[in-house]
Amino acid sequence: MDSREGGKGALGDVRVLDLAGPLGAYCTKLLADLGAEVIKVEKPGGCCTRDIGPFFHDDPHREKSLYFFHFNANKRSITLDIETADGAEVFKRLVRSSDIVVETFPPGYLERRGLGYPALQEVNPAVIFTSVTPFGQTGPYRDYKGSDIIGLAMGGLLYIGGFPEDPPSQAGPWQACHETSVNACVATLAALYNRDVTGQGQWVDVSMQECVAVALQFVMQFYDLRRELIVRNGTSLATSSAFPARRLPGMGLYPCKDGYVNLFPLGRIPELVDWMESKKMAGALKEERWQEVLAVISTTESLTRLFGNPAAAEKYMTEEFPYIDGLVAAFVGAHNKKEMCEEAQSRRIPAVPVNDVRDLLSNPQLVFRNFFVDVHYPELRVKLTHVGSPYRLSETPWQIVRRAPLVGEDNREIYEDEMGIPRESLRLFKEGGII
Repeated sequence: MDSREGGKGALGDVRVLDLAGPLGAYCTKLLADLGAEVIKVEKPGGCCTRDIGPFFHDDPHREKSLYFFHFNANKRSITLDIETADGAEVFKRLVRSSDIVVETFPPGYLERRGLGYPALQEVNPAVIFTSVTPFGQTGPYRDYKGSDIIGLAMGGLLYIGGFPEDPPSQAGPWQACHETSVNACVATLAALYNRDVTGQGQWVDVSMQECVAVALQFVMQFYDLRRELIVRNGTSLATSSAFPARRLPGMGLYPCKDGYVNLFPLGRIPELVDWMESKKMAGALKEERWQEVLAVISTTESLTRLFGNPAAAEKYMTEEFPYIDGLVAAFVGAHNKKEMCEEAQSRRIPAVPVNDVRDLLSNPQLVFRNFFVDVHYPELRVKLTHVGSPYRLSETPWQIVRRAPLVGEDNREIYEDEMGIPRESLRLFKEGGII
């Protein structure tokens, strides 16, 4: 089944050769979902990412990796050992008819096999060659190996995650790889646009460390201008190293009956206290002596003035704020997520649930926008739910039109039907472990 079956996508005339492991798997998925014909070039027997769990019905089989299913829907698969002379020549032939190559090998690996960008540029001057590595193609770290957690650590994101009293905490699975793949896709599309204008391909060099560092947003500038580190803040909104990372009362994450709710009632503190009072859970907060304290946390201007006076801020944070925070925590804890957020929003108090995956699958907004897509896996006799696209294109819509490929599923169609390699040669290639 052609990956573009069902309608031409935005990249419907683009062919991509996918040599990517986890660091670039989402990059090529994004291209495939936009309609590009992505051919996953796997070593004979299958790519190592087929061994990454979890697995369908917990059966650790190479054709049942849910990880592989997710990242490789819409792609085709051929097997090819590019470390052999015959395999390298076949790969070069494929490059002649391709627009993009995405690879995640260590720097120099493909060059030593005559398949680096300079060699492939001679074969196809218009090819876009995207190399995604932990630290880039140059510099003192170019040959260092790197995993997802290494990317988070070396890029600086690991340091600011978690609670201040604990060591740095890792984000959810594969976040550094995910961030890197998104940047790789953007850079590849920019190079493709330039190619369409100039006719010239180019080498796209993507560093995981740099992609993660970019995701820090203002953290570097904060240190550069103020010499203050953004610290691990847990559920607190006080993030600067100039102040302890303690919760501002009423603001941040609070546990409730069935999970967590994120509150941010800045400017709506009186409304929050009135609501708590209606449930007889406001304690002494309606008394006159607490009005000055509540006024301090009611606006950004008053909080800015408070933090400009460290002595006063310390007093509030150690004495008055914990009392208010305890009352808010008890109040939120008496509700479930849905009732808490709906009532808060009806009072114009910003509050949102912290959704888990179960919440997302039934979320009415996502369901209404058809965010989830059922994909048929005939070999498993089941339909599996895939996540959809966060964007909508009115003329060239995103779509999943085929499940992740079996190992070498498209060998005959590409090698024999398209490239014209005789069946006898393919038999010899298979016997020699080349495909």
